[in-house]
Amino acid sequence: MPDSLRYKAAKGILWSTVERFSVQGVQFIIMIVMARLLTPHDYGLIGMLAIFIAVAQSLIDSGFSQALIRKQDRTEADNNTVFYFNIVVSVLLYLILYISAPLVADFYNTPQLCPVMRVVCLSIIFNSLAVVQRALLTIRIDFKTQAKAALIAAVTSGIVGITMAYHGFGVWSLVTQQLLNLGINTGLLWLLSKWRPRLMYSWQSFHELFAFGSKLLASGLLDTVYRNIYPIVIGKLFSASNLGHYTRAQHFSEFPSSNLTGIIQRVTYPVLCEIQDDDTRLAGIYRKFLKLSAFIIFPLMIGLSSVAKPLVNLMLGQQWEFCGQLLHIICFSMMWFPIHAINLNLLQVKGRSDLFLRLEIIKKVLGVSVLCITAPFGLVVMCYGQIFNSLVALIINTYYTGKLIHVGFFRQMRDLLPTISLCLVLFALTLTVNYFISSDITKLCVGIAIGTVFYFLASHFFKFSELKELISLLKRKS
Repeated sequence: MPDSLRYKAAKGILWSTVERFSVQGVQFIIMIVMARLLTPHDYGLIGMLAIFIAVAQSLIDSGFSQALIRKQDRTEADNNTVFYFNIVVSVLLYLILYISAPLVADFYNTPQLCPVMRVVCLSIIFNSLAVVQRALLTIRIDFKTQAKAALIAAVTSGIVGITMAYHGFGVWSLVTQQLLNLGINTGLLWLLSKWRPRLMYSWQSFHELFAFGSKLLASGLLDTVYRNIYPIVIGKLFSASNLGHYTRAQHFSEFPSSNLTGIIQRVTYPVLCEIQDDDTRLAGIYRKFLKLSAFIIFPLMIGLSSVAKPLVNLMLGQQWEFCGQLLHIICFSMMWFPIHAINLNLLQVKGRSDLFLRLEIIKKVLGVSVLCITAPFGLVVMCYGQIFNSLVALIINTYYTGKLIHVGFFRQMRDLLPTISLCLVLFALTLTVNYFISSDITKLCVGIAIGTVFYFLASHFFKFSELKELISLLKRKS
């Protein structure tokens, strides 16, 4: 990778990591404290509403963020058009959700959801006010400013949420925490960002950006609805408590997987966009990103699976034991998340949002089919179905990557096979050792220690190039 791109990537990864893991680390600690004060039922209520907030956020953005980042000759008219479009759509969506709240409560047969939904959905308006600021900061690979805003918001909202949970406010402590977090974050981005909206709007800009973003909008909506189908089915067929266990397990699995993927994706997208027309160079850098992502995320996810049960028991308490069982399974589907994301990232870099949409439709049909087959057999089988679906989706996602830059499924698997093999040995070793240990805290400590030492020693012994690349990135100054 050329030095200029390597430096920009290293700097971006550093501050994106600081933002993601300082913020998510704080929120993770807050979640642990609040989960001990609240019940799975409280988290299940919020989980029932997740799809409405997620779909609304997809409609607000409409793919404009990615369109702004990708456009090399963006203008002030582009920025302002996106800003005002987001505000108008967010207000309209909030009014629709406000009116629909009683129907949602009836669907789940949970009257308490109506007032909760009407308050928590204010978050979509807060989010809409900072979409352009975040996009412009991402274009400059300025994650330092975003890190400051997000960390302050997380700490402040977390303190308020814990205080309310301690004093018995139940689900309202979660609602307040979410709204306060988004409100403070948005306010700080306005203070720290140099960009301010002007009174201008361009239909030409709208059509140009929407031509690219609309395909991503449709893809994003499909993905958002699909990712939230499981909470809908669980909340409807089972109970709010079961949904609470599932959402916490999902949250645990997303902490390393989605956050690290988000870091890599946010950095790779603007970097790869700069060389979008040089296929040979693009393929080389793309493979480096892919292998480095797997080298970092695969062992984290497999290691997390191997210590899932003692980890959840220690952190959340015995009332969350079922969560640990689900987490043990879910980790094997979430470990492939970065590979999916980077493959889809390439389609956006090449401007092929039409192919992006086509793949999303195919995968979602497959995913819903798997869900329909596994749901009658219970929540555990549904989680195993997610693993199967993730592996098949990987084959689908890599199809056009092979067509566009000749880095298809088999070439990617050859690149990733050494890391996969090493991680499976790590998994077997950790489970074998912990089988002879009864104490949860000892299982956790021994599992983490053995897994970490084995992975890095084996990587060094077998001369993994990804280890050298990781050390090189870590040594670079911000």
